[in-house]
Amino acid sequence: MRDTVYFLAFEGFADWQAALALCEIRRPGDWQLRTVGFSMQPVVSMGGLRMLPELTLEQLDADDAALLILPGGHLWERRQSENALAAIARMHEQGVTLAAIDNAVLALARVGLLEGRRHTASWPGQIAMHVPQYRGHGDYDDRALAVADGGVITASHLGSVEFGREVIRALDLYSPMDREHWYRMFKLAVPPPWLGSGQAAA
Repeated sequence: MRDTVYFLAFEGFADWQAALALCEIRRPGDWQLRTVGFSMQPVVSMGGLRMLPELTLEQLDADDAALLILPGGHLWERRQSENALAAIARMHEQGVTLAAIDNAVLALARVGLLEGRRHTASWPGQIAMHVPQYRGHGDYDDRALAVADGGVITASHLGSVEFGREVIRALDLYSPMDREHWYRMFKLAVPPPWLGSGQAAA
């Protein structure tokens, strides 16, 4: 049963980018959320949070994985990130949805997952600058802050709320109407109906 969401944590990962998505994954209590690392050593996020991985990339098991979340960070611009590429490709091949935001989109480009698949990134030209073999220019959407296509979610560094909405949709959390209310609450500060007029005014 695929009931687990994996979050990749590494030294200097951008901790805020997937925060909304992670909170909504945990809220219903139906999903297990596990932290995966390049090793079992503790890592410190960009914001200074210390995190201890529960397993390594090599130990990822696609049989129970519904989603692998890849946050941004400077690591994706360096060769160190190549250690993750085989695991990312393997998880995708076995039907696991991949969700990458900001620089993590570069990893998906390096394993060829953006060609023939609608996608976005933080700014036009970002992917080609770091991934010479990138051939997905025709599928790049510069109008969207987050895009989901064919089991792959990509998002701009400015699209944390949109990224969260795509993750929520991929896991089929809430009804379509509630998902839209969730988005409007966090993006536009529009209180959802379930808050009630008294709480909204407060």
